[in-house]
Amino acid sequence: MASATSDGRKLFDSMIYRELLKKELDAKLGEFEDFRRLRDERVEACIEVLRRLVEFGPGSFGNASYPGAIPSAEVTECAGFAVRGGFEWQNHAEAREWASSVLNSRTTFAADGSQIYLGKEMDLPVGAIQVGWFENPHDASKSYVKQARFEILGPNDLLIPSDENLNPEARVGARRFHAEVEVVREFLFAKKGWRERGERMPVAFFDGTLLISFALPHTKLQQEFAQTMAKLVKDSEVAGVPLVGFVDRSLSRDLIALISHVEPQIVTDGIYDSMLFPVSGAEKPNEFLGWGDRSAFCFSKRKGLEVFVPDGEPSVGFVYLATGSKGLPARIDIPAWIFSEEMLDDLIEVVLAESVVGLGYPYALETADATALISFEDRRVFIEALAGMEAGFEAAAGFGRKEISKARRR
Repeated sequence: MASATSDGRKLFDSMIYRELLKKELDAKLGEFEDFRRLRDERVEACIEVLRRLVEFGPGSFGNASYPGAIPSAEVTECAGFAVRGGFEWQNHAEAREWASSVLNSRTTFAADGSQIYLGKEMDLPVGAIQVGWFENPHDASKSYVKQARFEILGPNDLLIPSDENLNPEARVGARRFHAEVEVVREFLFAKKGWRERGERMPVAFFDGTLLISFALPHTKLQQEFAQTMAKLVKDSEVAGVPLVGFVDRSLSRDLIALISHVEPQIVTDGIYDSMLFPVSGAEKPNEFLGWGDRSAFCFSKRKGLEVFVPDGEPSVGFVYLATGSKGLPARIDIPAWIFSEEMLDDLIEVVLAESVVGLGYPYALETADATALISFEDRRVFIEALAGMEAGFEAAAGFGRKEISKARRR
């Protein structure tokens, strides 16, 4: 740690730290290179299986119990898993002009949340959530809505008897999740009937996957999460308003599960679906994506998520979308009804347009995140408000002196 005695000493300590860091990294370099080489070999083997899956044709895996993913007819139509967007712009100004035309007079919506739980700082159970949302009509004659809801959770909320013996912090997270879903649902039904009103298709963004997944066996709380999200997907269909779950760096393995289903002997440890569709700025064959390209739509049929397969038909699918010119694509979870009603291409254009405005990440989600954020300063104010709620509250609540001191000094 750098000393505060003088600038010279800080620099000296920093130099020592950098030397130690370089030494450690040099020692691990061979290990990193071996890992990357092995991973690349596994990815290439998986991509080879993916290419062969084109020959199976749509519907080949519909009767399989839970193969992970079921390719749609797009795989046959495109003779592969890459769907070319065909976007060619000379500069970002041209891209923004295109994005403006896609978003003009179209309402997009996004929600996000953050939370506080003061478990170590005080004896009295207390937490808080803040859910923010951003509704943008993309119309100069109308105002956007950027709003938040703040809710304090006390002992009656956090110490509810349960046979699962849930800790208070888990209850704070659960309340935050349900609050995010609530505001999205409100938007979906508020925009119901958009066609009849002559409006352009609205889109609701959810920050994260629609396929809430946990290790088996599920707890009751986890089952509740999945059921809540499955209902939101159904609400999207009932309202007729598209909903997308945006995951910037996805660790999902639905396609990997399908590959393992076809070739059980293949080694897939450490491999994720997104690695099967690397993004390159240069023109690449096969599964390599360029900006605006995506993978073919696949239905998700994941073991443990039966709630998303009502009557045996998957209610959610996904694509991998290149929202930048390099790196790995984002995963976009999409209710299956959108694909069935041939609204997928329009939806992808909206996601891309929002990503152009947000420089690779949907602007609506970026704004919702900033609106929902509980900053360190907000946390300090919250602690001070609790400490000053009434005379002698510090002692009654059991605030640690260290936390009170930090709240006053920082």
